[in-house]
Amino acid sequence: MKFWTISTLVALTLMTGTAGQAEAKGCIKGAVVGGVAGHMAHHGVAGAVGGCVVGHHMASVKAKQDAAAKAAAEQPTTASPK
Repeated sequence: MKFWTISTLVALTLMTGTAGQAEAKGCIKGAVVGGVAGHMAHHGVAGAVGGCVVGHHMASVKAKQDAAAKAAAEQPTTASPK
């Protein structure tokens, strides 16, 4: 069982290692929360990996929403003539 866990972690590390540090937003916080929750269910590593994935997804969704809000705020408003 440890062999498969370690193999999976190594594979995930190699796949995400090329993404860079800027792409890891939300991963650390999600991994901590997922690791604690997974530890309670005796699956700490799986919880940490899942938490990292969810945390990264939530951070990227928030970044897209922030960018859209910023773009909308920067657009000039035009008054319609009456």
